[in-house]
Amino acid sequence: MLTFGDKLGAAPGSAAADLIKDSTEASFMADVIEASQEVPVVVDFWAPWCGPCKQLGPALEAAVTAAKGKVRMVKVNVDENPGISGQLRIQSIPTVYAFFQGKPVDGFQGALPASELKAFVDKLAALAGDGGLAEAIEAAEAMLTEGAAADAAETFAAILGEEPENPVAFGGLLRAHLALGEVEQAEALLASVPAKIATAKEVEAVRAQIALIHQAAHAGPEAELRAAVDADPANLQARFDLATALHAAGRVEDAVDQLLDLFRRDREWNDSAAKAQLFTIFEALPPKDPIALKGRRKLSSMIFA
Repeated sequence: MLTFGDKLGAAPGSAAADLIKDSTEASFMADVIEASQEVPVVVDFWAPWCGPCKQLGPALEAAVTAAKGKVRMVKVNVDENPGISGQLRIQSIPTVYAFFQGKPVDGFQGALPASELKAFVDKLAALAGDGGLAEAIEAAEAMLTEGAAADAAETFAAILGEEPENPVAFGGLLRAHLALGEVEQAEALLASVPAKIATAKEVEAVRAQIALIHQAAHAGPEAELRAAVDADPANLQARFDLATALHAAGRVEDAVDQLLDLFRRDREWNDSAAKAQLFTIFEALPPKDPIALKGRRKLSSMIFA
């Protein structure tokens, strides 16, 4: 399992209190130049007598805080630290410089509206990439594949602590709960999904998986259903129920074949139930699953024939 202090949000060894700090001539090298080797650092040059500084400072702090550790902020009082402002040729305040990897990369003078400050900070955050988030998701997926569902769940949850609206991590956490047999927990979590990602494919996939799990709980005996279909191939309800039983037994491709046959016989049967069930199965499978790809092609050829 990953240690998230080393991968997401704040850089290694940093605490939340280090996200925004005051700096001096003695600590500027460590606070800005060295720290910017890990994450971008915004430096706000201000003075107590500066009215626009009092307006800009809190707004810039809010934008940096919203970046959740992907950007840090250092405040320099130019009256108390004339050497720094002189060296950087600060002509007026407020002046803001941004440093990354030891060098100034951006900046502006005067107060800006909140929307522009957010754009400024977001641009800086992008310089450092995702803070290891992609690696963390990859590691969590590997845990899930290897059967370490509990560790995967913890890892996905930590990622969501950094980015609550990350659809990949949200879907991964849901799948981890299902792997642990915690269907009710997955359903409760699904009910709380942020609106922004409620229809993301990663979330819809788990919603489809849960629907299939509930169907499996009521699946009839496969042998009896197959006998009913063999005795009367036009018994579409029996064929639909056989497909449900086959899917519950893990025979996904056979289930898809039965549903495709049902759709071929009567695409409108039971409010197009065969097509709807096929879409549910396809959504529950990984996007590049060969069964899903083959099944979608066959269904499309029937729909547009």
